[in-house]
Amino acid sequence: MAIEDGLTTRLVCGLLRPKCTTALLALGALGVSILAPLPALAQAWPAKPIRLVVPYPPGGGTDLLGRMVARRLSESLGVPILVDNRPGADGSIGTDIVAKAAGDGYTLLIDGTSQAYNVAFRKKLPYDSARDLAPIVQTANQQVLLVASMRLPIRNLLELIEHAKANPGKLTYGSSSNANTLPMELLKTMTGTNIIYVPYRGSAPMLTDLLGGQVDIAMSGAAAPLPHVRAGKLRLLGIGDSQRSPSMPDFPTIAEAGIPGFQTLQWSGLYAPRPTPRAIIERINRDTVAILQDPAMRKQMIDAGFDPVNGPNTPERWGALVAAEVVKWSRIAAQTGLKSD
Repeated sequence: MAIEDGLTTRLVCGLLRPKCTTALLALGALGVSILAPLPALAQAWPAKPIRLVVPYPPGGGTDLLGRMVARRLSESLGVPILVDNRPGADGSIGTDIVAKAAGDGYTLLIDGTSQAYNVAFRKKLPYDSARDLAPIVQTANQQVLLVASMRLPIRNLLELIEHAKANPGKLTYGSSSNANTLPMELLKTMTGTNIIYVPYRGSAPMLTDLLGGQVDIAMSGAAAPLPHVRAGKLRLLGIGDSQRSPSMPDFPTIAEAGIPGFQTLQWSGLYAPRPTPRAIIERINRDTVAILQDPAMRKQMIDAGFDPVNGPNTPERWGALVAAEVVKWSRIAAQTGLKSD
């Protein structure tokens, strides 16, 4: 609010009379605003380290991407960004921490599909994502890979389905989050197979058991299993998206491999507590979009199994994507008969 505003002028004049005119001219010449401390506070951000909560254990796809983004965003903002892993309850423990944090720009969250899947899967959460979190920017899409242990006597998806139908209730699949469980249950419904769910607390221990043959198959975000696929230690049966990935163009989709109409894709992005000032949201959005357009960053992400976001990437667009996915997966959860914890 400028010093010449009528209400402010009357207030200042009341304090400075009879030298009101002289005082106003002096302040106006200096460009002083009566509310200068508030913009000054916003301009001072960031003035200390920022915490980026990753609601999963170290070593998974979200953790890997979070550390990539944190490193580059720290350089852009000029302050350290400290990655804080807070795993548990399919990401809801870490999400709850951010949902209840101060909206001062110093606590952020990186998460993705679990924000939709947890709503679809659960009746009760300690927060309301739509109410308590402010979307900032989408960071990437991540292909979902259907992978099998090399000890399983199958070579492709159709052989897996045939083997599962011949051995109902004997095959197992590992999953470390609802983001992987719900698509796998959809696949079981579409193929009429009975494959037993084995829960894990993180993708790293799940992959260890998959590599060792303690579980037979898994559906997982690409970043964690992709190195093992490339090394010939896991068998890739298909990717979840409806079209081939630019980061993995030689890998067939699950739809191509034998289940027409199947589609799933993991996405991720940054959130802040809802009261966070819009100016801070826009600053993080602007800097992150620039980071995602950098060729070196894009190559690093693609090599790790992520598809960087292209095109418009506003907070509103990111929020709309999440809202649409909540509707989609809530419907699928009802169709597959999945119930909350």
